Amino acid sequence: MIIYGVALLAICTLAGVFVGDMLGVLLGVKSNVGGVGIAMILLILVKLWTHKRGGMTKECELGVGFWGAMYIPVVVAMAAQQNVVAALHGGPVAVLAAIGSVVTCGCTIAFISRIHKGEPLPDEPEDITSDAASIGRH
Repeated sequence: MIIYGVALLAICTLAGVFVGDMLGVLLGVKSNVGGVGIAMILLILVKLWTHKRGGMTKECELGVGFWGAMYIPVVVAMAAQQNVVAALHGGPVAVLAAIGSVVTCGCTIAFISRIHKGEPLPDEPEDITSDAASIGRH
């Protein structure tokens, strides 16, 4: 059921916020450091892990997929509430975090492009129920 995907997201969000708060304490910053990003990375890892072991149903995957698609608007809304100028005046942690995230993303993309040999992805199996529903609408 889709609610399991939402529950999985909630668990990952709580874990991400906790780890982000702990990073903030370790770095001496009085705020969450990367909690939402950590939560989404955890969600991706858990989804891949359960999918590989056959533990994720189609409905659960739909719930996770829905919230994965909602990630960008949520992050944009959260970023709009932060005061970037105050963060920059507060110390070099914000600048270091930004540089670190850009470098990490660049290295990750380079790594993935090197290990991916250019084979096309396999075709997804067609869903008979969605085809029947779309035929009935025309």
